Amino acid sequence: MSLNDPQWGRKGGGSDQGPPDLDELWRNFNQKLNGLFGKRGGGGGGPSSVQPPSMRQIGGGAGLLVVLALVVWLASGFYTVDEKARGVVFTFGKYSETTSPGLRWRFPFPFQSQEIVNLSSVRTVEVGYRNSVQTKVPKESIMLTGDENIIDIQFAVQYTLKDPLDYLFNNKRPDDTVLQAAETAFREVVGASKMDFVLYEGREQVATEAQKLIQEILDRYKTGIAISRVTMQNAQPPEQVQAAFDDAVKAKQDLERQKNEGQAYFNDVVPKARGAASRLTEEAQGYRQRVLANAEGEASRFKQVLTEYDKAPQVTRDRMYIETVQQIMSSTSKILLDAKSSGNLLYLPLDKIMQMSKGSAADASAPSGQSLIEPGTNPNSAARSRDALRDRQRESRP
Repeated sequence: MSLNDPQWGRKGGGSDQGPPDLDELWRNFNQKLNGLFGKRGGGGGGPSSVQPPSMRQIGGGAGLLVVLALVVWLASGFYTVDEKARGVVFTFGKYSETTSPGLRWRFPFPFQSQEIVNLSSVRTVEVGYRNSVQTKVPKESIMLTGDENIIDIQFAVQYTLKDPLDYLFNNKRPDDTVLQAAETAFREVVGASKMDFVLYEGREQVATEAQKLIQEILDRYKTGIAISRVTMQNAQPPEQVQAAFDDAVKAKQDLERQKNEGQAYFNDVVPKARGAASRLTEEAQGYRQRVLANAEGEASRFKQVLTEYDKAPQVTRDRMYIETVQQIMSSTSKILLDAKSSGNLLYLPLDKIMQMSKGSAADASAPSGQSLIEPGTNPNSAARSRDALRDRQRESRP
């Protein structure tokens, strides 16, 4: 039947009734609910009277409430463990078991309780500053180096959990424990290093050594914490001496620049000087070998001349005289003619003789010890050939 039907809600043929009354429906619902504890009576439109509930009704309602409360209490024992976490169950405050990831159930409070420990989340502790390096904490950041200088260091320590039991039972304030261990380790490492090493070339090494020392301290205390990374955010001298330190750094940079320039000049000049010295040494060695060879050749020649002189002194003297005259005459441009030996006028090719004299002068300018005789010619045979030629010329004259 449609709600728009005018006959909707009518009971019987002739009764004319409107839609149901909401107040009446709500009143009926309350009466049924109150029926669990008592009866509401009344008739003829008179005032209603309330009868006290019976023991059976009271027992049934209380049992229903108890069952409902028991169900809720038992349901409170369910808990979920994330895949990157572990659950630790306590029985009356004492450790009972460690649960793996998934939906788990334990006895509800007050018998048992659980603690969810996230092992994969990375926690960070800031030492020497808070939230920003501009917000410094001088009590933590001011440290003394090995060369008795004061520096201001801010660094961050990141860590994870490796043992939930040690973390829960041996740690009351884990962040404070990590902060104190990190500060102690850094003070030890910085106290054994020099200021320039900490500020410049050794920053990564200082952070690495401090990380190892922090981990050793935490393992010694059995905190269940694993240090994943130590990052040095800032390292500088105190603000009171920052200007003087900048001047010192600039002077040191100038010193390094001048040293580099001097080294470059050294690398340019020294190899050239060494090369020139090596060249002079080689030239001197060659001159020494040449002088020794010439001296040995002169000595050998003198011995050969002496041997020939012992055999024929007159011939040797004449040959030496002729060679000397030839050497002298080849060095001059004068031409001598023997006019007494013959009355005939001979044609002399003066241009050829001058060229020959110039060639002889060039040969004479050669280093001493080199013979005017061509290589491969025996000096004795050459001398004998000249003597024989001279004898034939004498015999041919009238």
